[in-house]
Formats: sequence, structure tokens, C-alpha cells
Amino acid sequence: MTAGGAPITVIGSANLDYIVRVPTAPGPGETVLAGAMRKSPGGKGANQAVAAARLGGLVRFVGCVGDDDDGALLLRELRAEGVDSAEVEVITGEHTGLAIVAVEDSGENSIVVVPGANFALTATRVTRVVRRRAGGGLVVLQAEVQPRIIAAAATAAHESGSRFVLNLAPFVELDADVLAACDPLVVNESEAAAITGRPVGSVGSAHEAARQLLERARSVVITLGARGAVWADADGAGVVPAPAVDRVVDTTGAGDAFVGALAVRLAQGAGLRSAVELGVRAGTYAVARDGAQSSYAMSGELVDVAAGS
Repeated sequence: MTAGGAPITVIGSANLDYIVRVPTAPGPGETVLAGAMRKSPGGKGANQAVAAARLGGLVRFVGCVGDDDDGALLLRELRAEGVDSAEVEVITGEHTGLAIVAVEDSGENSIVVVPGANFALTATRVTRVVRRRAGGGLVVLQAEVQPRIIAAAATAAHESGSRFVLNLAPFVELDADVLAACDPLVVNESEAAAITGRPVGSVGSAHEAARQLLERARSVVITLGARGAVWADADGAGVVPAPAVDRVVDTTGAGDAFVGALAVRLAQGAGLRSAVELGVRAGTYAVARDGAQSSYAMSGELVDVAAGS
């Protein structure tokens, strides 16, 4: 894959993931014994930044960590992955964000996030950074930051001539003008259902949801897990099936692998369908491996992940 392209500014969360392996996630009032626990760099923002950097993107990350060992670890890992971390602020007296991730034997996961320092990110700083450093590139957001940060980034991206990509995960309510700036708006089935008010559980219903969302955003992508992803923009719409996986090991961070890869391809000037194709391959690669960032493909490793037909 050709490296480079327009700069990618990822704004979002950086967490330390505490990952436990369980047969099944506990129900209400239930206790289960975990087979193992390990710590791993995570957070949707940092994940997407690393996923893009591994595929050759020119990536800077904007966020906050605490002045603790977890924060120092996350900064070291970002730098080691080739991500520009100069705009990561260390917040005195605040703990770094963390996530408790329960991974079932099936590979599915349940996640609880404690935002910590992530919620110290301010709209003023985001606006300043985007106006100064993101002109002509991509600005990529997720929703593990406060809604006002997303709104500020959307406005600053427009003012600086940058393309605004929003992964609305987890789902939060946003003003219509923020959604209108998204190019694309990236959501999964449950998030698409939350926005449209209609269930999304099949490729057909995802196509219908994408058509509805295209009236509210400049372009739309709905990820469907093992079924791939549906896309829609002013030039058309389609579905990109996912290749088969022999064994799903861990779905943690697979959606972030998708978004990071999509951002790289868009930064290289490709159309939305091509970007979604790379995203699907990156997500498929990730679910066959443990962890979030540790499961992401390096440049050149996706050529063996055959596209679905």
C-alpha cells in the first residue's frame, strides 16, 4: 500500500484497556471467573490513530491522558507506532481513561469505559489545533469524548477545508448541523437504528437506513460485522461483503481498525467504496487476533485478506 496522503488528525479518547477472558459475560447479579487478565493500549481515538499509522497514514492524535503510569504508557505506545503525539495533553491530578473489557470465548465483548482525563479535552483546544494543523486533510472523531468536542471539531474542520469523518460510537444525540458535516458518518447497526428509529438487522435494512441517513449527512457507512459494510454517497451506494474468518478470536477494536483504514484510503484520494473495501479487510484481519491495537495490520499485511465477492 502506498504510504502518505493528506494528513489525518484523530481527535478522541486514549484508554488503558483491562481485558479479561470469560466463557460468557455475566448477567445481572451473576459472578463469573475470568481465565486471564491483561492490560493493553486502547481508547477509540488512539485505536483509530494507530490503525491508520500502521497502514502508512500521516497521523497526529489530539487527546488527554492523566499524569500517571497509564498515561505515560499510552504516550510511549503512540510514539512507537509512529503517531504524532505532540497534541496529547497530560492533565495533572486526573487519572488516565480506562476500559474494562470482557471478551467471551465466542470473541464477542462487553466494555465499560471510565473516561477520566478524556473528558478534560476542551473545545477551545480542539478548535485551535484543527485550524492550525488540519487544513486540507482529514479530521476523524468518535464519541468517547463530550458532544461539544465533536461539534467544535466539525465546525473547525469546515473552516479549515478539512474532511470531517465521524464514527458515532458510542451513540450520542448530536445537532443536525454536526451530522450534516459528516463525510462519512460511520455507524454500526445499533447506532444506525438509534439515529433512524428503525431496527437495522440485515443488509437490506442497512441499505434503507443508509438512504435515510444520506439525507442528513454528506455520506454514510454502516458496518455489519461479519456481513461487511454498506456505504452511500452522492455518487451511489453499495455493500462490501466481509471475507470469511476461520475463527473469531476477539472483536475488541475491530470497528476502530475499520475506521483507521478507511481514513487512510480517503486521505490518499480514493472514493468511498474503495475506502470501505480496505476498512472491511482491516476489520476482518483484526477479529482473528487478540486485543485492539495489537491486532491491527501493518502496511502490506492486508493483501492476503481477500475481498468478499
